[in-house]
Amino acid sequence: MSSTLRAGLAGALGMTFVGGSVAVSAVLADAPLFTAQALRYAIACALLIGWARMTRRRLQRPRGAEWLWLIGIAVSGLVVFNLALVEGSKHAEPAVLAVAVACVPIALATLGPLLEGRGPRARVLAAAVVVSAGAVVVEGIGRADAVGLLWALTVFVCEAGFTLLAVPVLSRHGPAGVSVHTTWIAALMFAVLGLASEGVWAIADLDGDDALAIAYLAIGVTAVAFVLWYSCVRSLGAGRAGLLTGVAPIAAAAIGVPVTGATPAAGVWAGIALIVAGLIIGVGAREHQRSGDSLRCHRNVNFPVG
Repeated sequence: MSSTLRAGLAGALGMTFVGGSVAVSAVLADAPLFTAQALRYAIACALLIGWARMTRRRLQRPRGAEWLWLIGIAVSGLVVFNLALVEGSKHAEPAVLAVAVACVPIALATLGPLLEGRGPRARVLAAAVVVSAGAVVVEGIGRADAVGLLWALTVFVCEAGFTLLAVPVLSRHGPAGVSVHTTWIAALMFAVLGLASEGVWAIADLDGDDALAIAYLAIGVTAVAFVLWYSCVRSLGAGRAGLLTGVAPIAAAAIGVPVTGATPAAGVWAGIALIVAGLIIGVGAREHQRSGDSLRCHRNVNFPVG
């Protein structure tokens, strides 16, 4: 199996977990948000540390500007992103927020290569447009007021930041290190928010269903998916890896069949076909420079890596 195929499968599996989180997250709608998220990321961090020790992966302490990149990932991709989803849902239909996420491949195909020390590839950018169009078709276009559109924009920026801000730090910390540091930072932030707004006993408001949902989010969507995703980004580069975010709406649609009992409409199948076409066009595109080599070049020119 080629390294490209392995990385692609890792990214696709990670996005499958993310797609499956849509139904699971709904279980936590009435749970104390900050406390639930603090538990999620704390559990994920503990699992990641245990896995790193078992596999003898060395976790490096961040230094210098690395703290800024890692805190940026935690703040944008984990904390603000989750808050934007909750607040945005009060002013916009879920499809609006989903469309914002669907546009992320275009941002990654454009900005990712620049962070990696090379220019965007026309083929990958074209594939990103196809994948994003397919994801929009799958998700549909909902209604939103002005505030909802602002939250949708926030969701888009945060989702893109989750990958782009990791590019400069992946070379030294690797997928495991980036995942560990961002999850403990996010757990700490959510814990502070939870204590301030929900109280120290908010954890008592969580029931058995909440606990199962938190466990799935911590294990599958965070501990496993983070490592798979960042491994894919390091191997394929942010641009090509970004195309695989199109797998998430496919997974969500597939999981929706047994949950709702409804067969996807023709438009959903058309969207899935577009996503698959975009993946075929873009993921197999060869880069002029391997991602790992590009990241090492950043270190040699004193790029403020994490």
